Amino acid sequence: MPTYDYVCDACDHEFELFQSITADRQRKCPECKKLKLRRLIGPGAAIMFKGSGFYKTDYRSESYRKGAEAAKKKSDKKKDSDGKEKKKE
Repeated sequence: MPTYDYVCDACDHEFELFQSITADRQRKCPECKKLKLRRLIGPGAAIMFKGSGFYKTDYRSESYRKGAEAAKKKSDKKKDSDGKEKKKE
């Protein structure tokens, strides 16, 4: 549910109200009790995407993922003849 900013044109009281998108806008000021309340238009809050499916890499094909995993394993296993890892430069 979003938070809306309101201001009263009669007494200049400003406040935020947490209410449903489908709820009717408030008309009565909680301070002066006059019907001069208006909703302000603001920049809004940031949208947070949680879970999988929101990034381009989430939709890679199975063959691409297998190839990338194999390439990573191959680069991780590069060792010299003594069995020690090579230094990456």
